[in-house]
Amino acid sequence: MAQPTFDLQGHRGCRGLMPENTLPAFIKAVELGVTTLELDVVISADGQIVVSHEPWMSHEICLHPDGRPVKKSEAKKLNLYKIPYAEIQKYDCGLRVHPRFKDQEKMKVVKPTLAMVVDSVRKFIDDTNYKQPNYNIEIKSVPSEYNIYQPVPEKFVEMVVAEIQLLGIEEITTIQSFDINVLEVLNKRVGRKYTIAYLMEKGKDLNTNLRKLTFKPDIYSPRYKLVSEATVSTCHQQGIRIIPWTINDKEDMDIIKAWGCDGGITDYPDVVK
Repeated sequence: MAQPTFDLQGHRGCRGLMPENTLPAFIKAVELGVTTLELDVVISADGQIVVSHEPWMSHEICLHPDGRPVKKSEAKKLNLYKIPYAEIQKYDCGLRVHPRFKDQEKMKVVKPTLAMVVDSVRKFIDDTNYKQPNYNIEIKSVPSEYNIYQPVPEKFVEMVVAEIQLLGIEEITTIQSFDINVLEVLNKRVGRKYTIAYLMEKGKDLNTNLRKLTFKPDIYSPRYKLVSEATVSTCHQQGIRIIPWTINDKEDMDIIKAWGCDGGITDYPDVVK
């Protein structure tokens, strides 16, 4: 997978500007010059690879088919793993004002499938002079939710990798996860062409975190506040790239670039670029 000097990744497309994980957000991120589109995938009841951060309808961004806001008390009951994709498409997830991203452009949009994203981006770059972006696909998986909100890791990985291969993007794709079990399954696949990224939300001790895996990931991707210059140096000494998330302030992005980070994930590609 060809690596740019600094891999600027658009978080859920460009969440600060457009409704997250939607086709307009990914197209806008490409226009803004990101090198990688970061997105999340879950599974629908009929086995579709759906681009969504939560495996349910979020109470922050989604509306029922009749226009009612999804309430916090009912969100997790709207389990995407139990809903066919045709029904998922009836929910709007772009018209509500996001409580933390109030400057997002509002529009009626649905949760797309991974195939819809790849096809839409391909058509866009074919029609323009923009460069083909890489993909950073997060498998949303929590051990306590196996067979409730998502398949077990072996099945989940098989479904996602099969789709990536079918779409012809394996060589330009990173697959990331917080779930150690998912990462272990990903690493055991013979002849893999995708890159593996280890997401981390807590714990500043790099070596302690790495010891949770039986292998060295291609990329270590911690919350940016867990990163120090020493973290970057230690990663590189072990042959691991480091790409922190989610960096929305230009000064913070300048710092992690000065430390030698290989990339950064942001909600605002226009600001930090």
